Amino acid sequence: MNDSGEGTGHAARPKRADARRNKETLLDAAAAVFVTSGVEAPVRDIAAKAGVGMGTIYRHFPTRADLIIAVYRHQIEACAEAGPALLASCATSHAALGRWINLFVDFLVTKHGLAAVLQSDDAGFDALHAYFLERLLPVCAQLLEAAAVAGEIRPDVDAYELMRGVGNLCIGADHDPRYDARRLVELLIAGLRRP
Repeated sequence: MNDSGEGTGHAARPKRADARRNKETLLDAAAAVFVTSGVEAPVRDIAAKAGVGMGTIYRHFPTRADLIIAVYRHQIEACAEAGPALLASCATSHAALGRWINLFVDFLVTKHGLAAVLQSDDAGFDALHAYFLERLLPVCAQLLEAAAVAGEIRPDVDAYELMRGVGNLCIGADHDPRYDARRLVELLIAGLRRP
């Protein structure tokens, strides 16, 4: 298959769909490698995990920062889209909130090291942080409101405070193998329940 992007007639459209799927596969693979090896992981490890050549990665993401930002945005979108889906599929709103918070923790683990990589680009980091808040705060607020309306949690829980608290519990998990951030986050979410 010619992956150069060149083609004639009707063949170009399927290649674009394939390219989009390949890019998503690549982003998922990069996220998985970042979790285990950090954002400084060798590109060859990401290429191997994605089942592509290194040239494919560089064609989509010319710099490491481009790749990290794309993974970050991809995971923000996945986390944002999961909230309403979990509300629709879980037995209770509190269960949906707990499952979403687990996804949020996974996201936080993946983004570890992002700040150090983007340190020289304060504007880029600020833009990503604003995007993060814009996409995820409303989802968290929706989950909290649903659980509060159902009488499952206290009604005075603020989405920003909860997300900040979860983020703070995740700090340091990579430096101490005995520290289990996920367990602490589970205790936090259990503590939101009404007596």
